[in-house]
Amino acid sequence: MSHPYSAALPIAWVGLRILIVLNWLFAVAVLVLLFVMPHEHWLMISLKLTPSPEATRIVWGMRGIAVIGLFTIPLYHLILTRLLAMVGTVREGDPFVLANAARLQTIAWILIVLQVLGLVIAIIVRMISTPAHPINISAGPSIAGLLAILLVFVLARVFAEGARMREDLEGTV
Repeated sequence: MSHPYSAALPIAWVGLRILIVLNWLFAVAVLVLLFVMPHEHWLMISLKLTPSPEATRIVWGMRGIAVIGLFTIPLYHLILTRLLAMVGTVREGDPFVLANAARLQTIAWILIVLQVLGLVIAIIVRMISTPAHPINISAGPSIAGLLAILLVFVLARVFAEGARMREDLEGTV
């Protein structure tokens, strides 16, 4: 009889592989926006701005947000590849290994960095947004994100304890 979650692993594996590809496609899109089409005129038209010191500040702020977006790409890649490796250990029937505990701890620290980068983006948006040209980008730390970080740190500890208990059990048999 197959396990009720047996279909979830292949779906997770495929989904993670797709997300890894999409993450790199996002990188290409941001690089194109920053370096192939960096014309201030194009940005001003797309944001409906007229030439002014305020418009220049908004354009530079948007470029700064794009650069921060570039910094997030390798961070998401690290998260996705660690999750993919964890799915591999689950598929092999051996998820409670110290490597998975370390992977989860790394993911939790990366999530903290992403929350901080979100805060930086929120600060930039606040600095460049004006009543005449409001910039509506939802960014910044979230309660759900902070709870996810706590959950991942706890799961890392659970996996470490599970691996330790398994090693103890194997040592007594």
